[in-house]
Amino acid sequence: MTIRRIAEEARLSGAVLGGGLIWLAGQVADDPSADTEGQTADILRQIDALLAEAGTDKRALLSVTVVLADIAEAPAMNRAWDAWLDPAHKPARMTIQAPLVDPRWKVEITGVALAPAK
Repeated sequence: MTIRRIAEEARLSGAVLGGGLIWLAGQVADDPSADTEGQTADILRQIDALLAEAGTDKRALLSVTVVLADIAEAPAMNRAWDAWLDPAHKPARMTIQAPLVDPRWKVEITGVALAPAK
């Protein structure tokens, strides 16, 4: 089996392709001073870029997990999500509340997508 790593950093890869799937690392906003809606939009752009580098797009997403530092911010996160979502290709999604590593982060998103056929 071939494994391909995208956007490698010191501790992790932004995405890993293997076994016909693309596994996204937890993505956080580049600008932690933005509000929840802004951080979510930033993260979704990052996901678009990772999927493009893997040769696909958000239509291939199978499952997404959204972690909010404060679940009361779900409406703000959903505004950015709804603006980004392709309604004909909705992934399964779970949204939970949990503390994030950096207290400035309001949201972190990870997911799994189908890798493009070779």
